[in-house]
Amino acid sequence: MAVTISDVARHAGVSPSTVSYAISGKRTISPSTRERIDAAIAHLGFTANAGARALATSQTMVIGLLTQFHQDEFAPAMLQYVLPVSDTARELGYDILLVTETDATAALNRVTRTGMVDGVVLLDVIHEDPRLETMRAAPQPGALVGLPKHTEGLDVFDLDFGESARMLVDHLYGLGHREIVVVSPPKHVFERGGAYGWRFRDAALERGARYGLQMHPYYGESQQPAIGHSINAILDARPTATALIVHNDATIAALPAVLAARGTRVPMDLSVVSLYSKDFGRAFSLPYTAVESSPDQLGQQAVRQLVRRITNPELAGAPVTRFVAPELTNRGSTR
Repeated sequence: MAVTISDVARHAGVSPSTVSYAISGKRTISPSTRERIDAAIAHLGFTANAGARALATSQTMVIGLLTQFHQDEFAPAMLQYVLPVSDTARELGYDILLVTETDATAALNRVTRTGMVDGVVLLDVIHEDPRLETMRAAPQPGALVGLPKHTEGLDVFDLDFGESARMLVDHLYGLGHREIVVVSPPKHVFERGGAYGWRFRDAALERGARYGLQMHPYYGESQQPAIGHSINAILDARPTATALIVHNDATIAALPAVLAARGTRVPMDLSVVSLYSKDFGRAFSLPYTAVESSPDQLGQQAVRQLVRRITNPELAGAPVTRFVAPELTNRGSTR
């Protein structure tokens, strides 16, 4: 039989209302009483009924996580952001409702207007994101991982892609490279409004122009065999380039095999730098010097700020836009 609040109360030697207050946080409970209640909950295996808790506290203890997995993109790259959001939410006592519907605006409207969640984290944010008007009008707060064109009224967290690009160009320039190939996300990412793509590419080209470098930008691909064909065609077209900057997760994951098949040695024949997370690099055994993309930091910061805004809006303060500073890890793939 299901354990009830009354069972917990009898075991802890308190009233059912005291247990209810301890669970909901509506009233202050003495440390000794809370310890007895926590011990009773653990001993009896009590789990609060979500529906009853929502009625009592007006909170669901659920955070909505909205993203889309596009068929023409590299799914492992997006999954890097889902886990830290989920882990941080769980650490703070919240469950995650993952929403991946194609009509993202309608889905966001449904989960907020019906009170299914206490707040929302938006991933896969694009330059002119159609979800933002709905998010601003929602009764719950929202946090974004990704920089849109307009940030008003929302907490926004992202990597500083422009500084990341400049850091990589500076690194290569300092080693004497004067002709560099830049491989960006696929063209459809730019067309869809993936601002991170042009923020990185444009900063790299501007930095290269400042140094008087020959910079050759190309769109990359997101799936094989197109990735291999693309890299081979690019390197064949630019035989005098001495360095390659790859800002494309699918391409960098496939690059070791492509270069090995060409007989291209890194860094003896070609210096390679990129942008990816340490976990991503380990998963695909990537040996390249790279800027850390920081999905863990971004997910954690977004959830913590969202929970602050849920539990204490005054303490959370005005909406923030924060960039994670890039960090370069030298793995010996340049010379």
